[in-house]
Amino acid sequence: MPFYLYQLAYSGDAIKAMVADPTDREAAARKLVEALGGKLHHMFFAFGQYDVVCLIEGPDDMFMMAGAASVASAGTVSASATTKLMTSAEAMAALKKAGEVTGAYKAPHG
Repeated sequence: MPFYLYQLAYSGDAIKAMVADPTDREAAARKLVEALGGKLHHMFFAFGQYDVVCLIEGPDDMFMMAGAASVASAGTVSASATTKLMTSAEAMAALKKAGEVTGAYKAPHG
């Protein structure tokens, strides 16, 4: 199954609510991911542009989009990003395939 890196930034109202009444956000995330047929491998709170970083495994891109849309629909996320990840073996296979078709693409020049 594919892996995804999902990052999100909470809205100010969400942070305010979590400070007033802390709840286990990992349990909530795990419940959603599992309901969609995936696995939440890790969830970390972070400093920087995003407040949360998750490593998720799921059946396909539709699974990931459904999960991200579900989270966004709650209105507590101000920004998010999803990155589809490849294993080293998958990347090596892609690089081998690229080597097989090198020369089929002509770069623009001018």
